[in-house]
Amino acid sequence: MTSESKMQLVCLQDYEEHASQVLPPFVLDFYRGGADQEQTLRDNREAFKRWRLMPRVLRGVEHRLMATTALGYPVSAPIGIAPTAMQKMAHEMGELATAKAASDEGIVYVLSTVATSTIEEVSEAAPKGNNWFQLYIYKDRQVTVDMVRRAEQANFKALVVTVDTVILGRRLATERNELSDTGSSSSNNFVASLFDPSLTWKDISWLKSITKMPIVVKGILRPDDAELAVQHGVAAIAVSNHGGRQLDGVPATIDALPAIVKQVNGRCEVYVDGGITQGTDVFKALALGARMVFFGRPTLWGLAHSGEAGVVSIIRLLKKELDLAMALSGCSSVTDIDRSLVVHQSLFSNM
Repeated sequence: MTSESKMQLVCLQDYEEHASQVLPPFVLDFYRGGADQEQTLRDNREAFKRWRLMPRVLRGVEHRLMATTALGYPVSAPIGIAPTAMQKMAHEMGELATAKAASDEGIVYVLSTVATSTIEEVSEAAPKGNNWFQLYIYKDRQVTVDMVRRAEQANFKALVVTVDTVILGRRLATERNELSDTGSSSSNNFVASLFDPSLTWKDISWLKSITKMPIVVKGILRPDDAELAVQHGVAAIAVSNHGGRQLDGVPATIDALPAIVKQVNGRCEVYVDGGITQGTDVFKALALGARMVFFGRPTLWGLAHSGEAGVVSIIRLLKKELDLAMALSGCSSVTDIDRSLVVHQSLFSNM
């Protein structure tokens, strides 16, 4: 065991630092990198700091419960694991370890299409898990249909359709490392051969017509797009900028969230991902109207540390920190977490 693995890791940043020491540089760059100059990647984290907590006191919080539901399924906490690609580069068990950890901890796990484990393997590893499947609508619709059928047969609970990747954004660190054997250009060409730039909202209607699985549309940043998603009958909207990996310069997701929540007005569930590094980030997102908060990269740091056990540790850390934030803000349940508990720093001086 290395000296790094013996470190006492007490927060998500500790796990990220450990991963930076043990993962090969090209793997670390692939996991950690963002698009172009990485403005959005940085701002996803920084934006949380601009939202300040306004705790209530003397509210009798000796009994606290963070359990809730997502698409009607019970979850132990309002957090879930976002889809991240090629997890076996972090640990030999990859997605199987992640799925087991999520199942054991009672939270949602979203399997990436670009995974190093199959839908069937994940289902076998976590047969009782609340497993969702992240889907791209490919040029070849039959490929898409086949993946949907496999997810249905494997008892996955929902489809998470990524809509911000009609073509692949530029990730400069990956290009420099030439992750594929013949360089990033061949990788981009391969992806371009699958993705369909001609996608429209009609394709969401088409997807609904071929499956009864609830559909989550992931990659919404504008209220008008959220309105269209609702009109097309989606079960949930995931406010997401692809972890800052697609179009650089778009808003941080926590800043985009309030307007989308207002537009949706309870007509479907609203989730958010991007930049989650601590339990107070989850708390702020819930206060701004998210029903569920998803995290991706921290899962990879947990995997890199100790596989399934590492992912369990990440989940438990976030639960512990969220519970602490709830107690210190006067909340006994997630339904107590409301908009009055956060204020943007730009408004703070006007209070």
